[in-house]
Amino acid sequence: MLIGRHSFIRQNKLSDVAGRIDYISNPKRQEYLYATYQTEGATPEFWKNLARENQLDFKISGSAGKCVEGREFIIALPESFIQYRADDVVSLFAKIFHTRYGVECSAALHHNKTKTNYHIHLVFSERKMLENPEVKIASRNMFYDEQGKHRRTKKEITDEHGNIRAGCSIIRKGEVYESHIFTKKEEWFKSKAFTKEVKEMFTEAINHYVKEKSEKLSVFQQGGVYLPTKKIGKNNPKAAEIRADNAARQEWNRTVDIALVEGIPEEDILKVKQEKINEKTLESIRGHGWIPDMFRQIVGDAKNFLQELIFKFTLPPKPIPKIDLQEWKDMQKIMGKLQKQTQEIKLTQQDISSLKKQLSETRGLFKGKERKSLEGKIQQAEQAVKRMHKNLEQIAKQEGYSDVQSFVNVYNKSEKLVREYNEELRAWKNQTEQKKEKPKELPKKTSVLEKLHRYQQEGRQQPIRSVKKKSIDRER
Repeated sequence: MLIGRHSFIRQNKLSDVAGRIDYISNPKRQEYLYATYQTEGATPEFWKNLARENQLDFKISGSAGKCVEGREFIIALPESFIQYRADDVVSLFAKIFHTRYGVECSAALHHNKTKTNYHIHLVFSERKMLENPEVKIASRNMFYDEQGKHRRTKKEITDEHGNIRAGCSIIRKGEVYESHIFTKKEEWFKSKAFTKEVKEMFTEAINHYVKEKSEKLSVFQQGGVYLPTKKIGKNNPKAAEIRADNAARQEWNRTVDIALVEGIPEEDILKVKQEKINEKTLESIRGHGWIPDMFRQIVGDAKNFLQELIFKFTLPPKPIPKIDLQEWKDMQKIMGKLQKQTQEIKLTQQDISSLKKQLSETRGLFKGKERKSLEGKIQQAEQAVKRMHKNLEQIAKQEGYSDVQSFVNVYNKSEKLVREYNEELRAWKNQTEQKKEKPKELPKKTSVLEKLHRYQQEGRQQPIRSVKKKSIDRER
């Protein structure tokens, strides 16, 4: 399984929590089930009682739609995690969640049928058990109307033919009509901030145990220069549509990488994204509704516009530092590789534009062979551009950066630091020449190195902790 630079951690609402737990943890229903884990209180009886109380509260509230009995996180793992014991992997993530939020959870570790997606399902409760639970049993039949309000007689919820109206319900004598086993639902679990926090927490846990720099992940930042891609679920009827949509998004993201390396400021790229993608998409939805082909056209046009900016943009010459900093020299080499790659991409894209123009002008009954040759050249050139885009991203990832944007940010900060150092050094030399006094101590290179290391850590992930045993550390 190849995981991109961003982690995949998704939250789902569950309307049948007990059924979902059985589905993810039952060996008869899962071909590649490796391990399961339940927190101490997450018994079958717990989930049964939780579902019942949620359903009762939902019925009384009169809300539309389906009752949310629980929630679930799906956590994609790097394929290298198969080297660890399955029991340790699934218990690690469940214990991290349980320790942080204090609610019961059940988890299972799977592969999909094609064994290309190693992942964890983690089901959790939005409620905690009360120390002194209370359950009320109906002493007679109880009647509820469409709004969930209690009515005294059956007649009040029937139509003129004596049939119970749609949306009305009856709780029979001896059944539970009110239950207070659990606390109220924690509203925090419904918020986007909670989902973001969990994504960051699990991404950090994954990065702690991966060994290869290329497997380091980061949480996708909403509102940034990149466009997120969508996960294609099992048996998704819109799989082809999502795949085409993702391809358009990836083309934009690759073009953003080139723009960043070429020195175009992030704020300029964000402005293009806002005006050419966000605003035009909103305008299209208001006028015509959601049309996938229209969205892909909008993204394609925005990508072309950004490419034009890249072609017109001239990167100002950068000063070369005079101090001996190996880290800075290494970063200059990386930037040189990125710039060389983007230059090759630009030249190839210009060739593609030229070939397409030739193809549009090649018409006539006897031009079929020539047109076929041009189409073949265009296809080969486009494939070459995709390979070069991939190489561009790999150059940054091989050096420990999550993406091109992270490296460019660190590079720009480090370049400013080097310029400041040179200015301080020149000012010091002028002072010593004018005053002929005992020279002041040179600014320590170590202080510059410390800052440079800090900037690099902002772009790179945390250092990899060596794992001697094929097992994740257990909690002590």
